[in-house]
Amino acid sequence: MKIIGTGSALPSLVVTNKMLSEFLDTNDTWIFTRTGIKKRRIISTETLLDLAVSASKKAIKRAGLKATDIDFIICSNVANNYVVPSLSAMIQGEIKATCPCFDLNAACTGFIYASDIAETFLQTKRAKNILIVCAEEPTRFCNWQERDTSVLFGDGAGAVVVTAGDDMKSIRLTTTSNTDVLYYSRTLESTPYLNNNEQTIPLVMHGRDLFKIAVSAAVEDINIVLDQAGITAENVDYFLIHQSNKRMIDSIRHTMEQSVHKFPHNIEKYGNTSSASILILMDEMSRKSQLKKGDTLVLSAFGGGFTSGAMVITWNLNE
Repeated sequence: MKIIGTGSALPSLVVTNKMLSEFLDTNDTWIFTRTGIKKRRIISTETLLDLAVSASKKAIKRAGLKATDIDFIICSNVANNYVVPSLSAMIQGEIKATCPCFDLNAACTGFIYASDIAETFLQTKRAKNILIVCAEEPTRFCNWQERDTSVLFGDGAGAVVVTAGDDMKSIRLTTTSNTDVLYYSRTLESTPYLNNNEQTIPLVMHGRDLFKIAVSAAVEDINIVLDQAGITAENVDYFLIHQSNKRMIDSIRHTMEQSVHKFPHNIEKYGNTSSASILILMDEMSRKSQLKKGDTLVLSAFGGGFTSGAMVITWNLNE
């Protein structure tokens, strides 16, 4: 596949660490030294659908297409206000596309998973132009009386349009069932045969365990896709890592023994936006002309499940 359009959208509300310290037992120094985050965007007046539609329209416009040119929509989304209809179906209606679509939930690794599915559709010629949307509002999962998770996240959406090409050089997906390190549970309705006494459980994250698992998985994934692509880390122009925690990104970089400039980041501005983070970073870098045609990029993500994935692509988006 090749990427022919990118887009992203963020909530209007900017929430700083200082603002959080007004109702949480924390401060800017505590948050920044542990996470690298200074502020984040949180949904207030807009909706997740608004962000997803905005990012999608930008990507389609940049690709030089109309919504009716899209043959398939894949939306990565952990949770939103609706179980049915899917977020992808709502996006399809709002942008006035006419194609089939579905949601997937691979947590923060959603974009890598969606890219592998898109690649398969393109290889089998089942579709020509595919819209991948990652739209997430993890701030809705947190216990906002508890600082350890609530300070980490921000909301946002990113999108790309992909079509047939040879810019994807290698890809790897993994899942290792580990449901304890990161989970969020929503209460379902009772039935005549099941009295559901369970309560919604806000996001639970065992940070130290997650840190070790994520860094180890990312380094292994990256080394494998580099080997599959027949290149070394020295051949890579940029490593676009899931923006989960600046210390995680730094640990991956140190293990890979690569320079700081190869690991761009925007977590300080947006926090952890789950599967949208890589796309938001990619779109931001592209629109600032930081990505050049012919650049070799490694994309790596990891999330609850425990899922992880990485891929090597060549950047050839026309400016």
